[in-house]
Amino acid sequence: MTTVEVNLAGGASYTAHIGPDLLDRLGRLAVDCGLRPSRAAVVTDSNVGPLYAARLQRSLATAGFEPVGIEIAAGEPSKSLQVLESVYDRLVAARLDRGSPVFALGGGVVGDLAGFAAATYLRGVPLVEVPTSLIAQVDSALGGKTGVNHPQGKNLIGAFYQPRLVAADITTLATLPEREFREGLAEVIKCAAIADAPLVDWLETHMAEILARRGETLEATVARALAHKAAVVGADEREAGPRKILNFGHTVGHALEASQGYGTYLHGEAVAIGMAVALRLSGVYANLDPGQASRLLRLIEAAGLPTRMPAEVSPKRLLDALALDKKRAGQAIDFILIDRMGHATVKPLKMPDIVAALG
Repeated sequence: MTTVEVNLAGGASYTAHIGPDLLDRLGRLAVDCGLRPSRAAVVTDSNVGPLYAARLQRSLATAGFEPVGIEIAAGEPSKSLQVLESVYDRLVAARLDRGSPVFALGGGVVGDLAGFAAATYLRGVPLVEVPTSLIAQVDSALGGKTGVNHPQGKNLIGAFYQPRLVAADITTLATLPEREFREGLAEVIKCAAIADAPLVDWLETHMAEILARRGETLEATVARALAHKAAVVGADEREAGPRKILNFGHTVGHALEASQGYGTYLHGEAVAIGMAVALRLSGVYANLDPGQASRLLRLIEAAGLPTRMPAEVSPKRLLDALALDKKRAGQAIDFILIDRMGHATVKPLKMPDIVAALG
């Protein structure tokens, strides 16, 4: 097992555990991080629940918790105010108090939704993130971003709310569908592009092992990505400055998701296309060497991810979605570019500049 410490500027901290079979140890890990055995909610979805919910609940019960299961429909459409209200109803019915933890067992949708519920129910109850998808393990489970989508934009309703514990059980990745496994690699490649040039070398060398889901290689991949995110989050918990670089590829990616309807493209697929756009813009506005841009594009493609904007995407709908980006200020958007491998920069770009690179 590998651990990554998240040390926040205000003095709070928590640990992310990465390794095999953590579900069986989670009850003890929860107690060890200071959670008191009590009634607890296990929020999961219709794909993950049948596979892993009973196992997690047994672990919690052994440690003295009284777990109550809450299952939502799998998929991005569940990240909505309507489904959030149904989760609140179940939390109220289960009579959870302020010390009762919420365990988010699933991918990014479950983590974001359950995290926002934990942040707002009784003005905040303890949250434990138990990510079961690669994209959640390497990115969304750590950092405290929670929320739901609005029809006009992704994650427009949310809160910063840090978990008390993250437990990334890599054995759960064995049951992940291939398309969903590959999408998680977009966030790993993002980390390499913005903050870790040697990780690009490592990914090129180990991509076949990663795609074959070799346990030790997966643990190393998840741990390295989380270590980078922990460092950025520790320096800028609420995205006031340095944390913005984590949005590399996400400006266009989020707009693509919103404009096409959530679930049409997986988040990592949209981010991969967004990174390709950002690389083109980086060549124009950040003097990125064309050879480095081509190398990153080849790495994205080696992971089985798209790099071209789909022909069916409506430019107008995409622009309308871009106009709602949270990083927009006036007529410009703070766009994340890279000026060299492993180093990101922020540059305000106007809409026509972005449109010219959509390709």
